[in-house]
Amino acid sequence: MLRPMSLAALLNLRDEPALVVGGGAVALRRARTLLDAGLRVTVVAPDLHPDFRALPVRAERRPYRPADLEGVRVAVAATDSEDVNDAVTGDARAAGVLVNHAGDAARGTLRFPAAVERGGVQVAVSTGRELPMLAQALRERIAALLPEPGTVDGWAARREEALGLPFAARESALEALRADIRVAFGLPVAGTAGGAA
Repeated sequence: MLRPMSLAALLNLRDEPALVVGGGAVALRRARTLLDAGLRVTVVAPDLHPDFRALPVRAERRPYRPADLEGVRVAVAATDSEDVNDAVTGDARAAGVLVNHAGDAARGTLRFPAAVERGGVQVAVSTGRELPMLAQALRERIAALLPEPGTVDGWAARREEALGLPFAARESALEALRADIRVAFGLPVAGTAGGAA
């Protein structure tokens, strides 16, 4: 039987409200991920990992309540209680909130991939199953392949310059850029015409 595919997407959720339910090490990692993406994070848990004090989160030391999801765009259920995680996930799904179930990703609607970013190039890896160590290893391998930020900036500048040229010159300049990028990654150059600019 074929496994259903997930929708791979990079979402711009900067300044959107997020809720993390849980105060342990997993909740701390998820909160950092959300903060790195620019979300405004509220953490709800009776007890919080001490490292939360160094993060710009709103912390509420108490049990989760369904009303905590009001106005939230992203929620994370990361407690040590399967019942609480299931309740948060169920409430979030019913409210149309993207939710990550840290204990069982298949129960939520959002998974956190292993991601790497350099010079504006962002790559996210998900194994489609519960093999985070494989996704992490792939992330490390991909990180070693990513070009330096200055190289990416140069390629972007060449593309912008090419787009301002007359048609024939534009196509030639874009093909040359495409070839240079492929050479940089050790890929064959022949047969690349017609790709997206």
